[in-house]
Amino acid sequence: MRQVALYETTTLDEVWTLIGGLGSRSLVFDVEPLVAIWDTDTAALDAGLAETLRRLEHLPDREVVLFSTNSARRPTALPGLPDTRIGYRSSADKPLRVNEYRDLPRPGLVVGDQLATDGALAWRLGFDFVHYQPPRDRVPVGPRMLMALGELLRPLLFRAP
Repeated sequence: MRQVALYETTTLDEVWTLIGGLGSRSLVFDVEPLVAIWDTDTAALDAGLAETLRRLEHLPDREVVLFSTNSARRPTALPGLPDTRIGYRSSADKPLRVNEYRDLPRPGLVVGDQLATDGALAWRLGFDFVHYQPPRDRVPVGPRMLMALGELLRPLLFRAP
């Protein structure tokens, strides 16, 4: 069975440090909680997208940045980044629907908080996975339950980098 590299992080600073050192051409970001915290408004989502892209400006290898969420939320506009294709997928049905990701340049990286959705998407694409684990007391009940399910997948899908 194929396995992809799993990088564990507990802070957003660790996430950004890892991303900067991996040289990925394609970056797929889970929206909640990396870009905008759960249940925030569209203004918070718009600000989070702009901040995320600002932090990626210095990465020389990036060609594609894709934001993906299983929720229905959408930004009012999608900011740009020079020499980079930017995309946003709401109601993405991660990890079930992968055809929209198949043309992404490799090597690729998925960044998210859920092994069962974001991590499984990374595995299906053959991308490495940065697993951000926010403090449990800040995670709503639904995502917390999904995190428990994801732990069952860890040994099947991932290897240490």
